[in-house]
Amino acid sequence: MKKIEHIGIAVRDMSAASALYEQLLGVSCYKTEDVLSEGVHTAFFKAGDNKVELLAAITKESPIAKFLERKGEGIHHIAFDVDDILSEMSRLKAAGFQLLNEQPKRGADDKMVCFVHPKGTNGVLIELCQQIPTAQIG
Repeated sequence: MKKIEHIGIAVRDMSAASALYEQLLGVSCYKTEDVLSEGVHTAFFKAGDNKVELLAAITKESPIAKFLERKGEGIHHIAFDVDDILSEMSRLKAAGFQLLNEQPKRGADDKMVCFVHPKGTNGVLIELCQQIPTAQIG
């Protein structure tokens, strides 16, 4: 794992949260995106080398909706940038970590992603992110 790619924050009201983070970070949102497979609307902010992803539920059945119901707004996950997601998934699985998906899937912000179950990471949901090569985006 190379670095923290972003911190994901679950929010109930994307408009209000986006306005708050624009004011807090002093930058505008650089990208919004719906990830229909996860039932989530995302908004990304970049401050220096750091990124924040806001996540709001599109459907009541989405993982974010369930998270908000159980825990309320707040940090949802920490994402780490990796060069080879398949290799990292194999390494973590061999080390005894439980992956939430067996194959990487397309996530927001042109990334392939995989999640590591929080039961094995002191209650923190971990996301692995690998940039999709520009030629494959579309």
